[in-house]
This record gives sequence, C-alpha cells and structure tokens, in this order.
Amino acid sequence: MTVDADWLRTFAQRYTVAWCSQNAASVAAHFAPTGSLKIDDDAPSVGRAAITAAAQSFMTNFPNLQVLMDEVILQAGDRAIYHWTLFGTNSGPGGTGHRVRISGFEEWTFSPEGLITQSLGHFDKALYARQLRHGLEASGH
Repeated sequence: MTVDADWLRTFAQRYTVAWCSQNAASVAAHFAPTGSLKIDDDAPSVGRAAITAAAQSFMTNFPNLQVLMDEVILQAGDRAIYHWTLFGTNSGPGGTGHRVRISGFEEWTFSPEGLITQSLGHFDKALYARQLRHGLEASGH
C-alpha cells in the first residue's frame, strides 16, 4: 500500500482518539499483529498484546490522559512521522499527583494492509521525569 496524505491524516486522527480512549487495545489495533512500538531507549513492545500493555501503563498512570496530534508528515512510500503532545495528571496507583505535558514524535512504517509495522517513539525523558517529580508548573512549562 502506498500511503497518501488524506489516508494518513485520517489514520493519525483515529490513532490519537485511541490514545485518549482509555482502551489500550484500540491503540494496539493500529499495529500489524507482529508490529512493534519502541519508546526511546526502552526495549520494543512487539505484538499487539505487548503494545496493549505499554499503552495501558500510560493510561493507568494518567487516568485523564489526553493526546493531541500536532502534525503528521508523509515520508517516502510507507513511512510517516506523527508529532503529538501528551497531557495528564499522574494520579494512577502510586502516582505523584503532578500534571505533565510533553511533546514527542513517532516514526511509523506501514504494512501493505495499512497498519503500523514499526513505531519508533521519542520524547524528552528528562523533562518528563522532572514533571513527574515536581509538576508541570515547576518545570517552567
């Protein structure tokens, strides 16, 4: 499948809604059955069950999780870059109670069926850790 701009925007909007849904399996449904989600230096989550677990950890830690699509950029052929901003309060079990706001991006590769085969996610982990410890306001954002 060749990805075009209209299809990509619709796909990215559905992916964003899935992250906001508190239904982690709906995030994983955007991935091929053996797809992978790698977040920064963490080991990749491979397969829908592992991707569901990774998404669920964010949803559990941030019960009011909101993700905004900042931009989605079509690359050559089956590749795209999805820019996002995450907002939420770390009020899940053992949470700090602090609000966070971080931005990042995912580098996507698509299968012929139009599902993500690989997502390489990136965000500022130091800023995220600082906001978890001290809150959004204390981090200067």
